[in-house]
Amino acid sequence: MRIKNRGYKRVPIERGTTILYGKPFAYVVRSAVRDERCDHCLRSGKLRKCSECQYVYYCDRNCQKESWSIHKGECAYLKKISPKVIPDAARLMARIIFKLNRGGADEMGHYSEKNVRKFKDLMSHYSDIKVDAKRQEHFFSLYGVLLQCLDETLLPNAVELMGIYGRICINSFNILDINMNTIGVGIYLGASVMDHSCKPNAIAVFEGTTIIVRTLTDLPFLDWSQIRISYVDLLNSNKDRRDELHSSYYFWCDCERCKEEEPMVEAAACPNLSCDSPCSIETDECKKCGTKLSTEFKEMFRAVVDFTTHHLEEMKTMAYLDVSKICLAKQEGVMHEFNIKHVRTLEMAHIAAINLECWEDAESYSKKLIPGYLLYYGEIHPLTGLLYLTTGKIQLHLGKPKEAFKMLNKASTVLTITHGDKHTLVREELRPLIYQAVMESQNT
Repeated sequence: MRIKNRGYKRVPIERGTTILYGKPFAYVVRSAVRDERCDHCLRSGKLRKCSECQYVYYCDRNCQKESWSIHKGECAYLKKISPKVIPDAARLMARIIFKLNRGGADEMGHYSEKNVRKFKDLMSHYSDIKVDAKRQEHFFSLYGVLLQCLDETLLPNAVELMGIYGRICINSFNILDINMNTIGVGIYLGASVMDHSCKPNAIAVFEGTTIIVRTLTDLPFLDWSQIRISYVDLLNSNKDRRDELHSSYYFWCDCERCKEEEPMVEAAACPNLSCDSPCSIETDECKKCGTKLSTEFKEMFRAVVDFTTHHLEEMKTMAYLDVSKICLAKQEGVMHEFNIKHVRTLEMAHIAAINLECWEDAESYSKKLIPGYLLYYGEIHPLTGLLYLTTGKIQLHLGKPKEAFKMLNKASTVLTITHGDKHTLVREELRPLIYQAVMESQNT
């Protein structure tokens, strides 16, 4: 692991500074993409199956060879349970058990020149998990899987095993590809020191299995006790974020953002079409222009919310353009443009339009989505940068190189801060698109 050589010296840290690189203590590729991603480096492409277990895939012999020290302990049991798919959490637990049995408890993850963490230093929240019915049910289901897979002599006692499970629940990172899709999950010892804020000053991105932590704001100096990342999706209400954090991590967030009022989150549009003020459905008139919110309008708003909520739930695994369009049509003039459910619907429409290669629709939804992303994610966030990049890419496809160039420059401003100019996303995706936009602009 390489650490930015600043320690706790009072040297100002500019935003966009890499403050930590880390390799995983243990990780697994998501089972849903195990035939699309190399089990070692997580790259996609033409892959080869492990000839023994027929479960994992590799880029080539080099990746298979480098992974063998990890895979050899699990290869036999993966073959034994085939064609069953082992849950990701159970496979990660098994890999951690193998590693601890081989002396992995002594492995250290640095987060500064002098500060390290070992696996035992990670919080397990054992007492909380012990009385959490859902977590207990999940734990015992994984325990049953491990009993089927592993020699019982390899398993630690129940207390130690639940401690491993707890450390995974509390400390694991979703490993993301360049499009911010989850392709794996891993434990990173050094990076696990970071606490949460809904208004983070740092971000964790990935290059393969390597975690990269970069600053989102200028800092007076590097103090790891003050570094904050977000554990949850920021495109949610204060209540939903706090509930998720409490149920998953056992604390109530009291960060600056959670204390702020949220007039937009569940807002209705003002019935006066010339007024853009968010309206609370619990009041009788718009605070800005005084337009009355009739009983009929309130009933319509609640019906649209219920309709949208139902269809957003159905589209969690697959976005449908026709359904999204119906929801958006019902929301028009009823939901405020920054209502979270409206922003989520635009997101679904955007994804579906891209999947169907409906490029005009995709561009339109991209542009409408940007203000919502700026409000909820902020100007400097990987998802905001990716939205700019995707919009620019679509505009190139539509033969709009000048518009694309402006959008891609916005993407560059964000992504060089969140990812850095050496990251694959910037080097191999963004820069070629900017070059293409420049060349095509000169030819028009």
